[in-house]
Amino acid sequence: MNDRPILLIVDDSPDNLTLMSEVLKEYYRVKVANNGGRALKIALSRPAPDLILLDVVMPDIDGYEVCRQLKADPRSREIPVLFLTGRGSADDEALGLSLGAVDYISKPANPAIVLARVKTHLELKMARDFLQDQNSFLEAEVRRRTQEVNTVQEVTIQALASLAETRDLDTGNHIRRTKHYVRALANKLRKHPRFAHFLDNDETIDILYKSAPLHDIGKVGIPDRILLKPGRYEPEEFEIMKGHSNLGYQALRQAERELGQELPFLRHAKDIVLYHHEKWDGGGYPKGLAGDDIPISARLMAVADVYDALISRRVYKEGMPHQRAVKILLEGRGQHFDSDILDAFLDIQGEFQEIAKRYADTDQELADKTSQLSRLES
Repeated sequence: MNDRPILLIVDDSPDNLTLMSEVLKEYYRVKVANNGGRALKIALSRPAPDLILLDVVMPDIDGYEVCRQLKADPRSREIPVLFLTGRGSADDEALGLSLGAVDYISKPANPAIVLARVKTHLELKMARDFLQDQNSFLEAEVRRRTQEVNTVQEVTIQALASLAETRDLDTGNHIRRTKHYVRALANKLRKHPRFAHFLDNDETIDILYKSAPLHDIGKVGIPDRILLKPGRYEPEEFEIMKGHSNLGYQALRQAERELGQELPFLRHAKDIVLYHHEKWDGGGYPKGLAGDDIPISARLMAVADVYDALISRRVYKEGMPHQRAVKILLEGRGQHFDSDILDAFLDIQGEFQEIAKRYADTDQELADKTSQLSRLES
């Protein structure tokens, strides 16, 4: 029967190989090796042996060295090794077990004892293999479910952001660019003394990257006559426009209330949505927060959002040259923007330019946006 376990018997004595083979071949598939080198070769072949009976005293490589090499190789380290040898002192046995063998049987061996020990250790191996397979299955299932949850989160965020974009003057490339800007800034600052406690974590940076597209989701609640107005707002119009931050935040909070729990992946999204128009000197909205009271995520978003607003083409304006946009951002250092975050932007401004180029709005995309807005206004 080909499904029987495979045993490898290693001994330089032909008589011992024959004797052990006769004892075991009725119950197992038996392979033999008369030296250590041959034993290692067979152990690493496929199908691999399920258990190895190993002599100690051999002319080329002794059994202890064979065991060392077997246990050092990931391909063979899980194969149980039983020493079957005439060296039966307590020190010899202790050495063999310390090298990773599971048992030590002294010669001359009683066939019944050999069969019983082999049976016991094969059953233990089967149990370990079963548990390992179960653990591997569970780990794979956890990874699959985690990926599934992450995908649902990303799709949800993208859908919400795209919904907001359909009613805005920006194209969908704005949310693509800004999320990459935010990640670039976060990576630049992850070791900075002021930000490492928050940013020196791959998971946090990944969440910021995924959450950034939601920053203007509240604009879906702003009337078209204001949202779609090109140029500057009248004071009363601007007050209404400023409400988009709180509208977006409340929408996310309502979603959590409906579920009956706060969602970790929305924690940073809520901060970005509510606070990305706050200014370092306290002159922003909606809360008038200042300095370190503004969440780091929102401070990153502020730089990303303003830069993109300045350099991007829209249906009613051309984009500003990069250097002019940098000059305007510099004027806001320590007033509109956290100085250290703005300095990080200056250090990686070339990366910002590359992102802007990669996701630049095409003429066709701007034409499509113009057509879309015309339908909304009609």
